[in-house]
Order: sequence, then C-alpha cells, then structure tokens
Amino acid sequence: MKIIEWLKTIGITCENEELIEQAFIHSSYANEHQSRHDNERLEFMGDAVLQLWSSTQIYPLNPPLSEGEMTRLRSSLVCEKALAGYGRALNLNQFLKLGAGEEKTGGRNKDAIIADMFEAFLGALYLDQGYDAADRFLHLAMDPYIVHPADSEVFKDYKTKLQEYVQTDRRKSVRYELVSETGPSNSPTFTMNAIVDDLIMGTGTGTSKKQAEQNAAKNAFEKLVK
Repeated sequence: MKIIEWLKTIGITCENEELIEQAFIHSSYANEHQSRHDNERLEFMGDAVLQLWSSTQIYPLNPPLSEGEMTRLRSSLVCEKALAGYGRALNLNQFLKLGAGEEKTGGRNKDAIIADMFEAFLGALYLDQGYDAADRFLHLAMDPYIVHPADSEVFKDYKTKLQEYVQTDRRKSVRYELVSETGPSNSPTFTMNAIVDDLIMGTGTGTSKKQAEQNAAKNAFEKLVK
C-alpha cells in the first residue's frame, strides 16, 4: 500500500501526491539518489502546525490547566519519543525511503527519523489540503493521549518528575552530563548521566541528547522513589 492509498482509508484525498511522498524521503535516500528533495523543509512546516493544533486542543481541557501545566503537557505530546510513538502506532514508518546504509543500521525504527517523518507528513498534508485535513489526521493520531496523557508511559516527562522530587529537599540540585557520543555522525547514540548533588543517580541512552536525558532521569527517579 502507498501512502496515498492509506490516506484514502481515513477519508483524505490529496492533490499533490509527489509532495506527500516527499515527506517520507530521508536525507540519506536523497543523497544516494542525488536529489535535493528530502523531507527537512516539510518538517519545518509540520512543526508549526503541530504546535498550533496541540495548543488549541489543550487550552479547553476541563478542569483548566495552568500555563505551566499546558506547556508541560504540550511538550510531552510533541516530543521526539511521542511523535515516534504516533508514527509507529499508525505504521507510517513503512513508507519511509532510506539510504541503504541507514536502512541497514535500523533507521526505519529510530525515534528521531520517525518523529521527523511524522512532522514532515503533517506539513505536506497541510500544504496540500489545508488545516482541516491536518486536523483530521492529528485527531486520529493523538486524541487518546490528549484526553488521558498520564495513561501512557511514553509521555511521562521524567526530567520534570525528577526535578520536582528533588526540589522537596532544597539542598539538592539536578544536572545532566554527556558521557559519550558513539556511532556515525548522521545516526549518533548519546549516553547521559543524571547527577543529583554531584552523585550519579541515573544513566540513559538515546538517539538525541534530550532522549538520553529523559532516560537518565527515569533511571534516577525510579531509584530515588524506591
């Protein structure tokens, strides 16, 4: 099945099929095929649409959330790991076009690549069909997590949880330290330590520093609350 056919299953018909398909072209594929058309510019558009859409869904929640609570919820809903989760749940990564090297190193299942693809697809959909089509797609992908964001492990912000836990003791502080960066430059793996009062309390890895920090914070938080 092609992405255009998949869209028809959710009631969306596109005009510019080439634009939609471009959303799934990773830079590694474009480089191998000597093409300038990857999904990075579309990702920029999708990010803007996602920020607006998620804000308009969070604002009317009842009981009303404070500004800080809305910001934290939006951050958890649009973070890299969350976007990758939406993409996997809908099996959108099956449509990715990757370079041979990226395919061999598991790029089709990497959070960073799937998250970028998700935003690029949203950007392409918005440019081709406007806000209503983007709205329909995002409701399909994200509604369960906006209504009950705490129900899914994927969307727990462990950096915030760790900071709040540590703040109960004013003498303590949290910082994150890069331990290592391994792998090729286009697909690195980061390892970070979560350090509480100069003691290493947790360690985590990820395909971005932010993801590694979240995993380190999760590791530290679970140790501290035992």
